[in-house]
Amino acid sequence: MVKRGENKMVQVTELGYMGLGVKSLDAWKDYAAKILGLEVVDEGEPGRCYLRMDNWHHRFILDEDGADDLNYLGFRVAGLVEFREMHKHLKDNGIEVHIGSEAEAAERRVLEVMKLKDSSGFPIEIFHGPQVQADKPFYPGRRMHGKFKTGDGGLGHLIQKETVGFDKTHAFYSLLGMRGGIEYRIPFPGAPKPFDLMFMHCNTRDHTVAFGPPGDKRINHLMFEVENFDDVGLAYEIVRQAGFAITMMPGRHANDHMYSFYFMNPSGWMCEIGWGAREATHQSEYYQRDTYGHEPNQEVMKGGLMEV
Repeated sequence: MVKRGENKMVQVTELGYMGLGVKSLDAWKDYAAKILGLEVVDEGEPGRCYLRMDNWHHRFILDEDGADDLNYLGFRVAGLVEFREMHKHLKDNGIEVHIGSEAEAAERRVLEVMKLKDSSGFPIEIFHGPQVQADKPFYPGRRMHGKFKTGDGGLGHLIQKETVGFDKTHAFYSLLGMRGGIEYRIPFPGAPKPFDLMFMHCNTRDHTVAFGPPGDKRINHLMFEVENFDDVGLAYEIVRQAGFAITMMPGRHANDHMYSFYFMNPSGWMCEIGWGAREATHQSEYYQRDTYGHEPNQEVMKGGLMEV
């Protein structure tokens, strides 16, 4: 147990923002507002818009660069002292880090930002001091029964690809102060060994980032948690009526206890909307399947998307 006055290793505290590259900004604006319920903010920057889900200036930056993939992740540290400590900590561990200019920080609407790459070579950013618009309440793009669950847990979670193996990936994200490990070991008929998925967290959310699914894109799926159970059902109805493919039917995850469903977006990867997740546990355990439901749409999933 850490006593008052003792030093703790500096760590990131949440997944604060994400940068997404898209082929069609118009398609994503429509999808973000009418399907996800996010607030679209267009500030007149060519080929760019912002998405809000709470009182931050933004949680997502969309750039019309043709990538249709995840461009970068933005992890928060508590403040200036922690930002300096994290920079030194990463440098001391041989990580190449670039401190962003004032202009780069202003572009992200944060006080300071540093840029680096994770163990697979994917861009990530670490920042402190996001712009919070206390005078501008979040206004959803469509009707909702409640709100998105963010706060200390950050914007949600994602599963992404890794290319260097779990040991190196775990070692890198542990440098950021994250904890976790393998939470699913899924047997497949005829396969020589089970398929593993690794989950890591930095706050009370069960996982912030997870690794394992194969695929051409960096990102497998992005999860939005809602505070009201009825918003899962409402979203399911809206997605079906709009004609976006449901990739996994409603069900409850074994690891975080989230009740959710999965569906496609205009960039060809998945979104998940869920409710009721438990807080992170520091005890290691694994599962071979979900509690119930989440049956995959095999016709849609055959393109290499994993169903977790």
